[in-house]
Amino acid sequence: MAKTICMFNHKGGVSKTTTAYNLGWMLSKKGKRVILVDADSQCNLTNVVIGENNFEKFYIDNPNRNLESALSPAFDAKPMMIEAFECINAQENENLLLIPGSFELSRYEVSLGVSFTLSEAMPSLKNLPGSFSFLISKTAEKYKADYILIDMNPSLSAINQTLLVSCDYFIVPTAPDNFSTMAIRSLAKILPTWEKWATRARKILTDATYPLPNNTPKFLGTVIQRFNIRNGKPTFANQEAIIRLCDIVKTLFAAELEQSGMMLDKDQYQKDDLCLAQIPDFQTLNAAYQTHGIPVFALSDKQLGHSGTVLKQYQEMREYFYEIFSNLADLVLRMTSDE
Repeated sequence: MAKTICMFNHKGGVSKTTTAYNLGWMLSKKGKRVILVDADSQCNLTNVVIGENNFEKFYIDNPNRNLESALSPAFDAKPMMIEAFECINAQENENLLLIPGSFELSRYEVSLGVSFTLSEAMPSLKNLPGSFSFLISKTAEKYKADYILIDMNPSLSAINQTLLVSCDYFIVPTAPDNFSTMAIRSLAKILPTWEKWATRARKILTDATYPLPNNTPKFLGTVIQRFNIRNGKPTFANQEAIIRLCDIVKTLFAAELEQSGMMLDKDQYQKDDLCLAQIPDFQTLNAAYQTHGIPVFALSDKQLGHSGTVLKQYQEMREYFYEIFSNLADLVLRMTSDE
């Protein structure tokens, strides 16, 4: 069965989309079939996968080929079952697939939120919480996927809640700043309440057409991104912020999740600080990444767009990021292995 990993933080600007896309690409290059799910109504992941030049045309030509439309049998009470999605192939990567996002996905928030409290009194609402995982699992079966990576929006929404409690694992992308530290403190209180709700809901919704998966999501670790480096290391200010962030994750955050059964066994964690990777800013490579829709570590020399000394510098940066994301993918593979 495919393993589902959510990228979640209710703080924006921490590179959730970047993590999902680059990790998904690297896992696919290591022989895994990966499906990306764009569950953020801003559709940034879809934009990256399809490419800026094709983005608007795709939605004009395919108005119903998106996550919101795929869930409409449940949310619009259509007399039909949710079916496996016809995915989009990523550019230059046949093992990386996409369920595109929708700008209209947020219209499901109200009815989904109501279903959390009234599903017992109103049986018609029972099918809403489990509809997301049902769609994802059916699609994974169709494509024989190994991993599902879900890019979530930066909020404490009902959609995020049902996605996270339905997944197998989750990663919390962060940045080395005070806002990320505050977000981690907040999530330490919020995520256990989500799991507490899910524990009850899994029993109530057992007879639903789309029941919630009977599993507790496990925290894999953080990914710290968007910082500058000097002489191959984070700047002094960034390094201090990284140390503070890792300390809070290792102590407060992990302790709260442990009480709710949302942590792996201790021997499954490869790093004591629970940080899967530290990924500096892409800097000058970011423009090429955005233009071509190809991860920075997979850009060709032609796509880098330079020659001579500048090209050599870019090639070195490309190899640097390849090693970072390769190590990240290897960690995820080991931590989610069934062996």
